[in-house]
This record gives sequence, C-alpha cells and structure tokens, in this order.
Amino acid sequence: MSFGKNLQHLRRMCGEITQEALAEKLKVSRQTVSKWELEESTPEMDKAIELCGLFNCSLDNLFREEMYGYDDAYTNLRVETVPKFRYVKHTVISSDPEGDAINWVFNIARDNGVEHPQVIGWDFPYVSLEQINVYYMHGYEAAWILPEGVTPEGAEIKEQKAHKYAAIHIPEPFKNPFAVIPNAYKTLTEYMRINGLKNTDKGVIPCFETDGDTMDVYMACV
Repeated sequence: MSFGKNLQHLRRMCGEITQEALAEKLKVSRQTVSKWELEESTPEMDKAIELCGLFNCSLDNLFREEMYGYDDAYTNLRVETVPKFRYVKHTVISSDPEGDAINWVFNIARDNGVEHPQVIGWDFPYVSLEQINVYYMHGYEAAWILPEGVTPEGAEIKEQKAHKYAAIHIPEPFKNPFAVIPNAYKTLTEYMRINGLKNTDKGVIPCFETDGDTMDVYMACV
C-alpha cells in the first residue's frame, strides 16, 4: 500500500486541492507535503489525524488501503447541474438487457427522425433470484433524452427537473468494463463522502451512465 499515492488521490478527490493549499490547511510547508507523497517521510500522528478529518477517511484508509487503484481510468471528476429534460425509457430483463434496451431506444429515435439520440441507462434491480441464478438474466433500463419539439406518439414521456449530480468521465469504458465501470460508481461514492455530498433518489434518476465510445457516470447528490 502507498500512503503517498493515497494522499495524491485524496487531494484529487477534494476538488484537485494543491500541495500548497493542503500545506496551508495543515500549517506545514509545501515541501513537507511533497515529501509525504514521495514517501521520503510520513506525517506525525497529529497531522495524520488532521488529514483523516480533512478528507473524511480513517487511518486504515490512509495507510493500509489502496485508494488510488483506478485513478488512471478516469478524468473530469466533478459536480454539475444537469438541466431539466424529458425522456422515454424502456426496461428489459434478459441475458443482454443493456443491448436490448439500448436497441429499443435507438429504434424509437430513428422512427421519430433522430439518427443520433442522446441515450442514458442504469441497472434495473427488480430481478428474481431464479432469473439471475437459473436463467443468467439481469435488468437494465435505457432512456432517450428527447430533443426540444420531439414527442414520440404512444410513448410515456417522463420529465426530470434540473438537479445536481456528481459525475466522472471514463475515456475507455469497454477496455475493462467489468472493473472500470463498477469502480467509477465506487469512486463517485468516495468522492461524495469526502466532499460531504449524499446520493438521493427524490424525484430524480439516482444514477445513470451515458452510452457511447466514451462514458460519463452520474450520481444525483444533495
């Protein structure tokens, strides 16, 4: 485990705080913080406890865990307000629900004259143990964010108000999707904890991911 890399990771998670800014908060020199990150020295206990308080983590997190494991897989960790939008969604439970749900969305978009729809998706959790363990199925919901003036006939149209989301960009989501995508959610959860944010599902989609060659993962927060 690397305390120095953990400290760099926590600085990144806390609004890209600089070594200078961290040193000022702890009343030490920037060179001291640099030496900690290079592992040329370690903080005394009082400073280690201050670090834990600042970054909302434990001493075990700081010194024994590998907190930085997937840092290179992500960019543009941020909080943004997603403007209000209208959407139609489709839920699928199958052995390939992502593909089935997204294909439905693309088909309905093309039927309405839109060749490049803005598509988001999220896991659908209401799947039985029999479906999971016997038939190897899981659930997924895909949604088409409707452009202004487009109203598909016969589809149930939902509307979401503008809301704050924590978000992260994945440049290569399918290079190692079974590790990179779940860990994006884990990284966002950690980011929100460090910055005093909480996930919410009150009147909004609690989390979703964009569809495409790259991906952004969003978690609603307050």
